[in-house]
Amino acid sequence: MLKSLLRRWIDRFERSWNYDASYMREVLDASPATLLKFAFVSGLVERKAAPAAALAAAGIAGTLAEDCGPCTQIGVQIAEANGVSPDVLRAVLAGDEAAMGAEAALAWRFARASLARDMAACDPLRDEILRRWGGKGLVAVAMALTTARMYPTLKYALGHGKACSRVVVAGEPAPVAHLAIAA
Repeated sequence: MLKSLLRRWIDRFERSWNYDASYMREVLDASPATLLKFAFVSGLVERKAAPAAALAAAGIAGTLAEDCGPCTQIGVQIAEANGVSPDVLRAVLAGDEAAMGAEAALAWRFARASLARDMAACDPLRDEILRRWGGKGLVAVAMALTTARMYPTLKYALGHGKACSRVVVAGEPAPVAHLAIAA
């Protein structure tokens, strides 16, 4: 019964976001309990703790570190559904901090510094996030970054990450800067 319920959830997810979730079906076939736990990951981000644009910027930065298309696209669609401006999303995808707006640019810089393990850059950005949005906001931004990476990482690890694709914002293709993350 759990498998049947989860299959229907995957079907709805695919239809809602026009997304191939075959890697989730593979997880379901191997371990329904694991898929159920994995499905709750997105809920770890407290969406009201920080501005939607900041959460989107951190999430997209995380996804771009792992993915070249479909997972980035779904992140953009979810951000659009959460009210993030198409102009902000285009700027985030292009890595254009000047056009992102202050909230998204702060989270973008913080996410990129975190991914690069650049504590000299990360520490003052973290302090600024704490000043603006408090501890809950910092955790929300950090969880947006972390959870966004899980989906493409799992997809690629299972052998389903074989195609890059164009990312679309508000019905129009958007340029994506695949910026290298220093290790």
